[in-house]
Amino acid sequence: MAQSTSDDRVAALKRQFEAQRGIWSPAWESVAKLNPAYLEGYLKIQWASQHRQRLPPKIQEFCYIAVASSVTHIHLPAVEAHVVAALNVGATSEEIFEVLGLSYLLGVHTVTLGFPILQELMEELGIDATATDEAQQQEKEQIKAKFIATRGFWPETFQPLLDLDPEFFDQYTDFSSFSSRSKVLDPKYREIIITAIDAATTHLYSRGTKIHMRNALKLGATPAEILEMLEITSLMGIDAVSSSAPLLLEKARAHVRGN
Repeated sequence: MAQSTSDDRVAALKRQFEAQRGIWSPAWESVAKLNPAYLEGYLKIQWASQHRQRLPPKIQEFCYIAVASSVTHIHLPAVEAHVVAALNVGATSEEIFEVLGLSYLLGVHTVTLGFPILQELMEELGIDATATDEAQQQEKEQIKAKFIATRGFWPETFQPLLDLDPEFFDQYTDFSSFSSRSKVLDPKYREIIITAIDAATTHLYSRGTKIHMRNALKLGATPAEILEMLEITSLMGIDAVSSSAPLLLEKARAHVRGN
């Protein structure tokens, strides 16, 4: 009787999960079997973050995809689940690829962190490698103007990149503005998605979060939309549970069998 009751509870959770999320997997089944009350609690907080649809359903899924695919996380089961969910609510492959492409932007934080440190140390040690003539200065101004024209803003964090290696920054400007030029995603939602990438628990890049959150608000995003994105992004913590539960269930069963 106890096993039947347990199976019934897992089946009910599966139905609720599929109705609420549109997806289900063996990983979630493992969570349900190990601790159904825990999964019920997760479903409640997930519901609270999304059911008001302050963001359209496909944008919700784009936030999940962006943080799951980011190089600081790369959780492929979540990428797969939310790609399927996004397609099911009307997203196109072009839009989803655009989201994946935005995740690249996280990598530039290596140089926005490192270049100012290098510049500071060069000044401290009296190393001068940034002297430019008038033609080179004009070139830098043109690159900066191009960035502003294509990306719509200029963060001072990029000034050391422009000062130290204008050729690299010029190519970064072209590559990073691919999304802006293609116009596949609405600019407001593009900035919301980039904010999710920067605010993700595995990155927590406050400077970028503030820059892109400001951009999103200037483009018409509401505080409620920003809040929903942050709440959805915070749910990535559950990936630790869904990734590990199948292993725990397998090992626990083997232990009971005496293997």
